[in-house]
Amino acid sequence: MRTLIVLRHAKAAHVAGLADRERPLTDRGERDAERAGEEIRAAGLEPDAVFCSPAVRTRRTAELAFPGAEISYEREIYEAYPEDLLSVLHRADPELGTVVLCGHNPGVHELALSLAGGEYGFRPGSFAVIELDAAWADLHPGEGRLVSRWDPKGED
Repeated sequence: MRTLIVLRHAKAAHVAGLADRERPLTDRGERDAERAGEEIRAAGLEPDAVFCSPAVRTRRTAELAFPGAEISYEREIYEAYPEDLLSVLHRADPELGTVVLCGHNPGVHELALSLAGGEYGFRPGSFAVIELDAAWADLHPGEGRLVSRWDPKGED
């Protein structure tokens, strides 16, 4: 059994003249990223690997949620479609039990829905925990079970 935690970056600022990749988290985003990590640890989950978009807002989200974790920055996660995100997961070490994928909407939300179904929103800072029977290399849509999800605002 494997566990995938799909995490959307926390709330980011819109700064005139700043490239999209360089957008920082807001103060609320910083707090929500820390809370997401606390919720994940409270559920007894500790990532074996964190795959993250190289954008500033995703990097900071992952750093705050998983302090001290080794984070792998994958450029394919930035502006990715669900198929692109699956290809990142397909390359994961087969020995990894719990993996976090930290990215952007709509890709991360669509990935979570394609793997485990459901009807829910995916605001900034939200995450979904999905159990998988398939090996990372063999992961395909419909092969997961949604175990839990979390939204920093506590709503859908």
